[in-house]
This record gives sequence, C-alpha cells and structure tokens, in this order.
Amino acid sequence: MIDFSPLFKNPKLLLFGAAAQFGIFFTMALAALFGFTLKQSASIGIIGAADGPTSIYVATRFAKELLGPISVAAYSYMALVPIIQPPVIKLLTTKNERRIRMEGVAKSVSKTTLILFPIIVTIVAGLVAPTSVALIGFLMFGNLIRECGVLNKLSLAAQNELASIVTLLLGISIAATMTADRFLQPSTLIIIGLGLVAFIFDTAGGVLFAKFLNLFMKEKINPMIGAAGISAFPMSARVIHNLGQEEDQFNFLLMHAVSANVSGQIGSVIAGGLILALVS
Repeated sequence: MIDFSPLFKNPKLLLFGAAAQFGIFFTMALAALFGFTLKQSASIGIIGAADGPTSIYVATRFAKELLGPISVAAYSYMALVPIIQPPVIKLLTTKNERRIRMEGVAKSVSKTTLILFPIIVTIVAGLVAPTSVALIGFLMFGNLIRECGVLNKLSLAAQNELASIVTLLLGISIAATMTADRFLQPSTLIIIGLGLVAFIFDTAGGVLFAKFLNLFMKEKINPMIGAAGISAFPMSARVIHNLGQEEDQFNFLLMHAVSANVSGQIGSVIAGGLILALVS
C-alpha cells in the first residue's frame, strides 16, 4: 500500500509519472527489431514500468512463454535502481542542476481528499484505459482501506500477512514456468538486456522532461526529480535524495522525489492498461 498524500502537496509532479514511461515504448520498438512479435514486444517493453505486478499481468495476457525472463528482469532491475539510475542522471545533468533546491510545500491534506482520490483515479483510469481497471483498482483499493480509517485490521493484514503469502505464491508459480527448454535460451539474455534499456530510457525520459519544463518555469525543478517518475517505490526517491545530498548536504529532495515516485506508480499501471488496450 502506498501513501499518496505527498503528491497533493505538489500536483505538478504528477507529470513525471507519465514522462518516465518513455522507456516502455522505446523498448517495444527495439524488441520488434530483434524479431519478437508485437505482443511479445509489448510484454518486454512493460519491464520499463518498473512495476513487477504490471509486468507479470501483461506477460500473462500476451506472452506466457516469456513470463519467466520478464519477471526476472523486472524484479532484478527494480532492485538495481540504485546502481542503474545515478550514472544516467549524472550523464544528463550538470553539477549546478543537481544542486537546485526546491522549497517544501506546507500543505495539509483533508481526509475527504485522501478517501476520494483512489475512487476518482480508478474511475478516470477505467474510462481512459478500461483494461487497466484490474491493476489500478487493486492498487487504489489498498490505498482506500488504509485511508478510510475504519478497516485497520484489513489494512494491516493486506500490508503484512497477505502481501507475504501472495509474494510466496507468485514466486513459486513463476518459478514453475522457468523450465530449462524455455528459460535457457538466447532470447532470455536479449530480454534481460532490453529490460536494462527500458530502465535507462525511463530515467532519461524523466530527467529530460524536467529540463524541458525548466525552460518555461521561474521556480526551477531539480531535473533529478524527473528520474523518480518510475514506479520503483520508494527506492528511486531515496536514490534522488542521496544524489542531491552528495552535491549539497542541505538540499532535501526526498518529499519531492516521493511525490514523483508515487505518480510513477499510477503512470506505470495506466501505461500497462493502454498497452493492453492498443495491442490486443
């Protein structure tokens, strides 16, 4: 379950949840050049969503034979975000850009807003990409039972026991599909390589979009915040904050990075839904 409240304090950071999905579509095109079918390419591209459940869901719909490699790539690169993102960010930004400070926003969020948000997001996402409802609905349902304040027992169970059980069953189920004749193939290495490309271009897309916005804004955004628009929550936000601290120990970017990171959770699910709608 994810706390979406930081996003309300700086709503414009929601844009980075869309910009940092660029790697998905770039990798789709690249996978097609390697000879994968359209549906297989879509399944490989969604690794760039940096969201394990979304990658698995799309793969089971489009390319069950590639479920093993796609799952391994998705979860491996999510864990490697602290290694993948810093070199890309430093390559695309200057020292002065990484030192840009962003003012904190002291803004309270009402209980009504926190409760209505998951409901509205589910409805809007369902209208934009109906096939994303299964993904966005479960994400927002978890947030709803957490914020409503009257289902604490269910909320705690979902965050702990249920999450652990589902993780175990998911791992066992996917492992059962990774037989030697399917997994030990040259295509597995290609998929893992394409997954890395997807993560790199997601990061680059978010950073470059932030730099583009700065051309029109008086209050500049630290371009590193754009890289937090991927769905790897909260690892990416921590990486951005640490990079900011390396350049300026008094530069506190965590809450801004968390806001972008939270928007990436929503953006990745909607991107998955759009791919399901457009490709199927």
